[in-house]
Amino acid sequence: MILSKKNGLLAAATLTGSLALMGTGFAQDATTPPPVTPEVAYIFNTLLFLIGGFLVMFMAAGFAMLEAGLVRSKNVSMQCLKNISLYSIAGLMYWVVGYSLMYTGVDGGYIGTFSPYGWDDVGGNALATGYSTASDWFFQMVFVATAASIVSGTVAERIKLWPFLIFVVVLTGFIYPIAGSWKWGAGWLDG
Repeated sequence: MILSKKNGLLAAATLTGSLALMGTGFAQDATTPPPVTPEVAYIFNTLLFLIGGFLVMFMAAGFAMLEAGLVRSKNVSMQCLKNISLYSIAGLMYWVVGYSLMYTGVDGGYIGTFSPYGWDDVGGNALATGYSTASDWFFQMVFVATAASIVSGTVAERIKLWPFLIFVVVLTGFIYPIAGSWKWGAGWLDG
């Protein structure tokens, strides 16, 4: 399509005017941003834990699809059942004993406490940590479930369902949290 000289001048004038308006935004005096309050840091840190957890959760779904594609067609439903079951078991075991083993009561020792973890109240003490402990639990839980999912793919078509689920209970409730507490729970590797 050919533009007439009049339309071309109009387009050039519009473009020049738009660029001139954009230039005025850059010419303003730079101001320093307001300081980050503990409440704002709490919100963004919690959001970061949740977004990261959702991405890892989708990664676990990808592992399930990969494993389903690598096994014989008669074992696809069993492999998908293993992945769904391990996520359920990982969530429960990490809440019942895992999170407490990983984070509470380590104090330079080897393991934390064997008790269900109660979430911090929003505000108050939670602002001192800088994030919601429930979002941290979710973030760590999806990683412990992913560790179990990797094992699920490794032993695909080589193990029955119940022995695998017993292993998932041990891995997600005890092995992963104790090893994690040595570093992230202020244990002996953290020093």
